[in-house]
Amino acid sequence: MFFRWDWLRPVLTAPIVPTLGPVHPDALSVDIFEDILRAAVTRDFLPYDKDRRWGGEKDETVLREDVVHQPENTLIPTLTRRGRGTVKVFAYGHRDSVVDEAAELAAKLAVVHGAVNARVVRPLGPETASPRGTRIQQKDFTARACPGPGGTVRSVTDWPAAVQETFALFAEAMAGDGLVFLHTQMRADRCGPVLAAVAEDRIVGAIGPMDVRPDAIGSPQLMPQYFAVLPEARGQGLGRILWRAAMHWGQSHGASYQLLQTEVGGPSDRLCQSEGLATLGFSRTRRL
Repeated sequence: MFFRWDWLRPVLTAPIVPTLGPVHPDALSVDIFEDILRAAVTRDFLPYDKDRRWGGEKDETVLREDVVHQPENTLIPTLTRRGRGTVKVFAYGHRDSVVDEAAELAAKLAVVHGAVNARVVRPLGPETASPRGTRIQQKDFTARACPGPGGTVRSVTDWPAAVQETFALFAEAMAGDGLVFLHTQMRADRCGPVLAAVAEDRIVGAIGPMDVRPDAIGSPQLMPQYFAVLPEARGQGLGRILWRAAMHWGQSHGASYQLLQTEVGGPSDRLCQSEGLATLGFSRTRRL
């Protein structure tokens, strides 16, 4: 075993694991950190990796030989070959100096591996004052019922064919939110249902794919979705309706929880906070 839990656990201020992202606090253990080291050798997806549903090979891997593991801080670097290459160093530690140490390591490894981008990711606790970056939120489906919003939202495939055909234009308009990739997966029948809102016989908002899978300890998790509403259709409550429809779907299909990442202060962040989701912590990324 590489990691000492008595060193690592005290500095895990937020439940964020390199290459995996947020995990449920109950699943946060030394085993999951050991798993990501093993996956760096095999390049296989872990059974509970959210990216597994897209197939192919895991793109981001831990640079296991360059991990720094000490009593007061742990630095875990990862490498992504996609694009022009990115090195990220996850900086776990309470002292602010851990960020500078991580930045030095990230810059060095970017040169070694020919990566154009170098970043430091620092998880921070839910008590963080004046947070910036990304908020980690949890929706607990066991807490209360999630009623559906009615007939205003349906699976894309349940809308008339003429309406379904408008998804391509919607996806192109919202390419920055990942909808083109989602549309590709939909056409290849590689993902679960996508829920859509319609106005004037065209799709103006969507959330999906909808999929429930077991996490590292076997709890059913509603997987993250792509979520977008056309700019001209905003301000009418469609985002909230879509989100509630997704939560209703997740609860109806046996999910225990969902984890979401939202930009602090952004529309999705405000929506989730108003819906009573629990803040598990924050993630702040520094680009070098």
